[in-house]
Amino acid sequence: MVVNFIRQNTVLEEKMKKHKILVLSDHPLSPSGVGTQTKYMIEALLKTGRFKFVCLGGAIRHADYTPQRVDPWGDDFIIIPVDNYGNDETIRSVLRKEKPDVLWFMTDPRFYEWLWQMEDEVRSLIPMVYYHVWDNFPVPMYNKIFYDSTDYVVSISKVTEEIVRTASPESFAAHIPHAVNPTFFKKFTDAENLEKVKNIRTNLINSSNVYNNPRKKVFFWNNRNARRKQSGTLIWWFKEWLDKVGHEKAMLLMHTDAQDPHGQDLPHILTHLGLNQGQILLSTNKVGSHELAVMYNAADYTINISDAEGFGLSTLESMSCGTPIIANMTGGLKDQVTDGTNWFGWGINPTSKTIIGSLQVPYIYEDRISQKDFESALNKALKLSKKKYSELSDKCTQHVKDNFNFETYEKSWIELFDRIIEESGSWETRRNYERWHLLEVA
Repeated sequence: MVVNFIRQNTVLEEKMKKHKILVLSDHPLSPSGVGTQTKYMIEALLKTGRFKFVCLGGAIRHADYTPQRVDPWGDDFIIIPVDNYGNDETIRSVLRKEKPDVLWFMTDPRFYEWLWQMEDEVRSLIPMVYYHVWDNFPVPMYNKIFYDSTDYVVSISKVTEEIVRTASPESFAAHIPHAVNPTFFKKFTDAENLEKVKNIRTNLINSSNVYNNPRKKVFFWNNRNARRKQSGTLIWWFKEWLDKVGHEKAMLLMHTDAQDPHGQDLPHILTHLGLNQGQILLSTNKVGSHELAVMYNAADYTINISDAEGFGLSTLESMSCGTPIIANMTGGLKDQVTDGTNWFGWGINPTSKTIIGSLQVPYIYEDRISQKDFESALNKALKLSKKKYSELSDKCTQHVKDNFNFETYEKSWIELFDRIIEESGSWETRRNYERWHLLEVA
């Protein structure tokens, strides 16, 4: 009886033991799309009470490198600040100390070349799971060695799935599209939030003393001020379009950093082009999800003309708030603009491709739209009737609910991690890999 009791307790303890996930990504509390989705995934698994997380919080500047516990999760959610995305020495030390069950990482594979160079060392201990966010050709064959050296590759879009299945079908695990939390990103109907929307919209429309028009259309752009996002081009093209249709017809709100070493000096461009009468405004303060949702609700349309976009979280947030989009038909944006039958704004087909490259990546394609097609989309948006707009707005929210459902997103990650741990094992139960001895690195 004593033996049976001990055995039952051992089984019970094993069932109650939380699986530990080591995460490499943007800092999960940062406002980036990658950081936001990392946070969503982590919270989905934390809610089950069966997982805990150690995150290397990268891609931001740190004032303090002390490990942080995230409320209300305590020891179940710890962030270790690192420069860039970490390195091989950091991983060796964390693996030795934390003994995680799974390594989960996200964003551009170029940031993790060092990880794949030591892949046998890592994969002998734990399975590697990569959430693929880079959607552009001709990366499949260049990235094949990365995919082949990863246990499970998860796609965020149909384009990603095609890329992975083309290059490394054995490593493809699942398609889990991004989702947005409808608790924050929704079409407001309550009086308090509608008043906030009314106030910000009134301020935007009345931002010009010269170009007054109560029926002015408000266009919104929420992106990083980075070269591929085409922030400077957007300002230039929007100004030239206003020159044709009238500066009183519309205005543009850009929520971004005014200056960025990877982008442009936007105030300088605005001054140079003479846009000093409220035609284009910059919103540079970091805001939370609710404040951002107010902006989406206040806008008539959200624009994204990025040359390459793994997914484009801002457009999905916009549609969840009932605000239609105008977007380049590239990468993951294709899945958002249309479901193949219905359209949820205007998708602009690229008219040309450019090749860019670096020492790390020989070349990738970037999709470029034309100024003419961009202006055509703006004209259609400007002329859309109230009835058609209302119908389009409702279609946007329904499209997000049907195809980018937040509950489905959470459930998919839970099921996937359960399957991965069951199939692959880790540490004492790791299958099919020779064990390496890891040395502690201070």
